[in-house]
Amino acid sequence: MIIAVMSDSHDNIWMLRNALAIIKEKNADMIIHCGDFIAPFMLKELNKADISVHGVFGNNDGDQHLLTKFSLTSFTNIKFYSPIGHININGFDIGFVHHNITGEALAATNKYKLVCYGHSHTHIIKNTGQTIILNPGEIMGKDGYPGFCFFDTDTSEIQRVELKKSTNLG
Repeated sequence: MIIAVMSDSHDNIWMLRNALAIIKEKNADMIIHCGDFIAPFMLKELNKADISVHGVFGNNDGDQHLLTKFSLTSFTNIKFYSPIGHININGFDIGFVHHNITGEALAATNKYKLVCYGHSHTHIIKNTGQTIILNPGEIMGKDGYPGFCFFDTDTSEIQRVELKKSTNLG
């Protein structure tokens, strides 16, 4: 299964749209978002992808009640977990959170084959025991090159996709 892993979109709807176009082209089966969506209009964009989105809240997701409400009513492709997300895909356990310290702790349990987190806006791939730790970097593009990752649960291959920064905001 191909999973798109992203984080820290911070209301950059233009970068999110670019990412979603690539995700659709790749025929990814699922999106994991590691937090900091910010506004409900970002959920509307994610819902348009018409694939399953699993997310956790970040430290900047202020109105978690409203985001949750929309995910339960209007945007039913989106499921929130708090504070830790967990998915099992044919025996492949994936944990996801926003903060790196929590992600590192999850990885140390050796209960997961993949642990994803965001927050630092920095792309990181490393291993702790048998667990792959992945920070996909940021969609926003504030601190570096905006981007996200594809993860293949069959091969454990990770592909980083960098998005081009655009001066066209329309």
